[in-house]
Amino acid sequence: MGVLARVFEEAGMATVGLSLVRRQAENIKAPRFLHCQFPLGRPLGRPGDVAFQTDVIRRAFALLDRTDVPVIEDHPVVIEDEADLAASCTLPPRHDPDLHPAVDEVQGLRPAYNRHLEAAGGATAVGRVAGPDGIGDLVQRFVTLGETADLAAAGFDVDTVLAAGQDIRAYYEEAGLALSDHVPAARQLETWFYRHTRTGQVVRAAAKALETAGAERNAWYYLLPGNQHG
Repeated sequence: MGVLARVFEEAGMATVGLSLVRRQAENIKAPRFLHCQFPLGRPLGRPGDVAFQTDVIRRAFALLDRTDVPVIEDHPVVIEDEADLAASCTLPPRHDPDLHPAVDEVQGLRPAYNRHLEAAGGATAVGRVAGPDGIGDLVQRFVTLGETADLAAAGFDVDTVLAAGQDIRAYYEEAGLALSDHVPAARQLETWFYRHTRTGQVVRAAAKALETAGAERNAWYYLLPGNQHG
């Protein structure tokens, strides 16, 4: 970003960026940064709060007139990351006792996922490996992975297992938004998924099995966010 900013500045265009990690902003030395001490992934702060997000943008644009560069100005509001606190999302009851509990859980969440999909105008992060109809199959393959620690036996390679894990997580977090009566704080849905759902347990077990078996680090480490290991 710093390189691009300097290129644009040399062409006569003033630039400004939003920073979530102050040390990175200091190292980049771009001409202008508004540093926002907000959770990663939420550069405008509070989801759904148009007034707050507009304030962030206005404060950033106000820096365009500054010539005493490089300059980093701090947004006055600090929003703490509450990743350790799980979102409050009530899971559906078991429906089909013949299915693995995690797969049954996936099916039970489908109405919530569909509600979120409709509310989002069809936008979804699910679809890297499978669409919503295929999430149950992906979860069953993760069950196999946890039992065998064998990527090939589960129908994965290093790239597809990571992409499948992202599909599963996206499905759950999008369904979780429909189950919650408010917009959860940043990363609370992440903690809910990995720590409080049957499928989250399956994904964690698969990652642990691969690690224990000595699989390539990329195959298991990036299945979980860093704070969800252990």
